[in-house]
Amino acid sequence: MAEEYLTDDEQLEAVKHLAVEYAPWLIGGVLLGAAVFFGIRYFQSYTTERALKASAEFSAMTLAMQTNDHAKSRQIANGLIKEYGNTPYADQAQMTVARLDIDEGHPGDAVVKLTQVMTDSKDTELRQIARLRLARVLTDMGKYDEALKTLADPMSAAFASPYHEVRGDTYVAKKDIPAAITEYQTALGAADPRGINSALLELKIQDLGGVVTPLAKVIPADTFNKAKP
Repeated sequence: MAEEYLTDDEQLEAVKHLAVEYAPWLIGGVLLGAAVFFGIRYFQSYTTERALKASAEFSAMTLAMQTNDHAKSRQIANGLIKEYGNTPYADQAQMTVARLDIDEGHPGDAVVKLTQVMTDSKDTELRQIARLRLARVLTDMGKYDEALKTLADPMSAAFASPYHEVRGDTYVAKKDIPAAITEYQTALGAADPRGINSALLELKIQDLGGVVTPLAKVIPADTFNKAKP
């Protein structure tokens, strides 16, 4: 290699030349790396701080609801909706305001908010809860067919019991007692037999003159045939 025959002074001059030529690139790379590093750290810090603030606001809203301070609850909830849109905190705030609307005699406003959560929330469970609450509100408003339409599609296993119970409540309001008993029996079959809701469902069935016979989930007849070798 030619570099092996350079004198010490010549090698030093070559190093200086390379340093001058490539220094801007080296410095730029270091600065870019530092900017990315500190940018990530800032974003993480900002996200954590924002989440903690939202959590604190949500706790304050919950406390205000527990103390029946509706004005403060609504104020905090509206702030959460405005500042933390597209988050579960905003969805929970929407449902809180919907509850306040109902308590204050404005069920129509509650329907709008619950429909929004049911349709737009990114949280699957919140969508299900909003759907159940919406059906109850529609039933209380006398809109039985709309309530049943809201619950036309089955829910996941975790919500099967309340799903059928709300449908049963709607059929009771609609004066369709046989359909109500069937829904309550299905709800009882999906409920925890040791839970308090099972006892409540049994009372509902008995009050309607029905016999407590929990309906098990129907299994297609060909299921067992498919399982055979």
